[in-house]
Amino acid sequence: MNTLRKPRLKSTVVSVAVETFFSASRLYDESMVEVEREGPVARIFLNRPEKANALNSAMLDELRKSLQGVDASVVVLAGRGKTFCAGADVGELRSLNASNAGGFVEKIHQVCQAIRALPGPVVARLHGAVIGAGLEIAAACDLRVAAEGTKFAMPEVKLGIPSVVEAALLPRLMGSGRAAWLVLTGEAIDARRALEWGLIEEIGDGEKLVQALLAAHPGALRMQKQLLQLWDEAPLATAVAASIERFAQAYP
Repeated sequence: MNTLRKPRLKSTVVSVAVETFFSASRLYDESMVEVEREGPVARIFLNRPEKANALNSAMLDELRKSLQGVDASVVVLAGRGKTFCAGADVGELRSLNASNAGGFVEKIHQVCQAIRALPGPVVARLHGAVIGAGLEIAAACDLRVAAEGTKFAMPEVKLGIPSVVEAALLPRLMGSGRAAWLVLTGEAIDARRALEWGLIEEIGDGEKLVQALLAAHPGALRMQKQLLQLWDEAPLATAVAASIERFAQAYP
């Protein structure tokens, strides 16, 4: 495998995030994930702003446990500081080898699984830069909103590694050609292009979206999330049959 090297992203915002992404990292930080409750809404924050919320093993474990412990009608996933997430911690990536690299990306997958397993919808509230594993985590959420000026990139090919695990969700969100452009070039797109390509649902702070979700019947919302995931993965006949079953279950 080629030596890891810095991606050459043109955007100033992404460049700043990537520089932080490549700075020396600690293997353990306290309170790298914060959870706040506002009635039926749980807000989960990536809280490693001094490292642009780059994900190391300890942070991934803490995030997975935080997600598994949440019981809320709506969950909002966001990041502290200037950036949502600068991706996987490069200090840890450089320490990987053939025997433990799979285990590290499995932790990213487990976080994404925990997001998708939550019964209520999860909204990714994005800002600054959303890079690599951070974008995979955002893709695992049910809905994505981004602040104006947010930059998105999958620069792994510029580091000598492929984009993996929940990068597999990108073609479903954006279409195969646009997903291929993102992972093969490693270049960044802005929030306007992300909206145009279907990677995000809206530009803004997401609060109107959260209120719209809260206005729906909680039980119906959970059923609909289950069906949306089934529609992505099951043959049409299976998806239709399950839809009929869920519809009947909605009546007492």
